[in-house]
Amino acid sequence: MTHRNCGLSSLFAMFFAAPMLSAADPSTAAVPAPASGTVRFDPKDDEKAGVVERYRMPEFAFDYMLTLRHDLRHSGVRVFDLSFPSPIKTAIPENNTVYAELFLPPGEGPFPAAVVLDILQGNALVSRGEAMWLAQHGVAGLVVYMAHYGPRRPPGSSVRLLSMNISHTLDAVKQTVLDVRCAVAWLAGRREIDANNLGIVGTSLGSFLSAIVAANEPRIKNVCLMLTGGGLVDAYYDHPLAKPYTPLIDLVGGKFTMKMLIAPVDPLTYAKQLKGKNLLMICASRDDIVPPKSATRLWEATGKQKILWVDSTHVGAGLYALPVLQAMSDHIRGDK
Repeated sequence: MTHRNCGLSSLFAMFFAAPMLSAADPSTAAVPAPASGTVRFDPKDDEKAGVVERYRMPEFAFDYMLTLRHDLRHSGVRVFDLSFPSPIKTAIPENNTVYAELFLPPGEGPFPAAVVLDILQGNALVSRGEAMWLAQHGVAGLVVYMAHYGPRRPPGSSVRLLSMNISHTLDAVKQTVLDVRCAVAWLAGRREIDANNLGIVGTSLGSFLSAIVAANEPRIKNVCLMLTGGGLVDAYYDHPLAKPYTPLIDLVGGKFTMKMLIAPVDPLTYAKQLKGKNLLMICASRDDIVPPKSATRLWEATGKQKILWVDSTHVGAGLYALPVLQAMSDHIRGDK
């Protein structure tokens, strides 16, 4: 979850640079209809599904625009830009529009689909690489930019999703969760998408957000969390990287108070809801960013579902990209 994830981005770039360069003229390919329109988010199942109050929202209608970016002639994958207004308005205008990129497999569908959330670095190399792999293996991948990421951050801005300002971080996470819920509603209404086979994929920081979304979005069935964990305060309080911050934690009331403050963004909080999902965790046995004990704790709390360990550090997990990606796509397709 630190900027050392740039190594992970580089590894993914090597795998996926070639397909992305093989683009045909976008003007020759059709955008699946409708290319624009209105989607209505209906929260009627939220209470029954156990969606917590923080991540609920009233019925919400929003307009969207879908445009073609790439028609990749060798793979048959088409890449589209999607945009729609966020249900939450902030003081930063750029952050109030949700941007996403749809990687659509060749053919007409309907395809299983998954939202894909990026790592902390946020340059979208990892998330795009994962979405490209999914599309090459029969799954539509929708990369959604999290709050204050990519085009949602003004040039030169220092505002990030994660901040020492806990209130800001909680608000940004909430906005991202609601944005992704709207994106899932958009997917569910598309003719080329199988609305009964929707999932989510997240890596590192994106895995924490994906866990929260999956637990609080009834439409999502298949969940793949990579380099993830839960029980964040216990996991990080004694972590060497956290040493500069432990005096601040003690200042605000210690571990107990901090647990209460960040509970809304800790995947462990939603273990009960995640038990009802088809969950795969992919973790690094020597992870130096997300402690392995944190991954084990989340796995146990969510019913000891499928878990895949790779013998690596956090960034070193990129060396296992091919088997990890294969496990991810098999799981998100719903394969047994």
